Amino acid sequence: MDELDLLKKDWKKQESSFQQIGEKEIYGMLHKRSSSIVKWIVIISVLELLLWLSISFLTADDKYTKTLELYHLDTFMPFMSVISYGVILFFIFLFFKNYKAINTTDNVKQLMQNILKTRKTVKYYVWYNLAMTAISMIIVFIFQFLYDPSIKKVIDNASSNIDPKTFYCIMLLVYAAVIIVFIGLIWLFYRLLYGILMRRLQKNYDELKKIDY
Repeated sequence: MDELDLLKKDWKKQESSFQQIGEKEIYGMLHKRSSSIVKWIVIISVLELLLWLSISFLTADDKYTKTLELYHLDTFMPFMSVISYGVILFFIFLFFKNYKAINTTDNVKQLMQNILKTRKTVKYYVWYNLAMTAISMIIVFIFQFLYDPSIKKVIDNASSNIDPKTFYCIMLLVYAAVIIVFIGLIWLFYRLLYGILMRRLQKNYDELKKIDY
């Protein structure tokens, strides 16, 4: 049993004349918890951005550059990366803004609204990252299919043994399977990373609902 549950148990034992004091104490604890959770969301999102930037920096060697040139993506992919990181920075700003809003909230209804806003922002952030990852993989696969000499060689060799339409369908299914598995792994990563914090925020929201109504 955590501190909040103990406080609620003690509060119920008090007489009705002490109800207002008990509600204020519970609100104060929920306010503190919610502020701490959103602060961790800000910290984790910043660390996540630094992680992806580090991976990009470490993998951006001559081989990677030549591969992008081979796929005719040497201009598009860096541009897309800049846009993506810019949007992520915007989300981090929104997380920080939500943290400041929750940290300075002084009433139950406003705190509930800020919790809902934070949960919605995290939801959009996760869906954005999943969508951008899927789009990037689809683009890379398409241009790899069009311009990679080794892929062309495989197609030419396979065409003599299998119907071209069947081969293309197999390739499409393989690409789709790779994308689905990779996106699924990233979704699980976000589910683990932010899911616990979101459940705690939802629990705080439910407790505040009992106070407000």
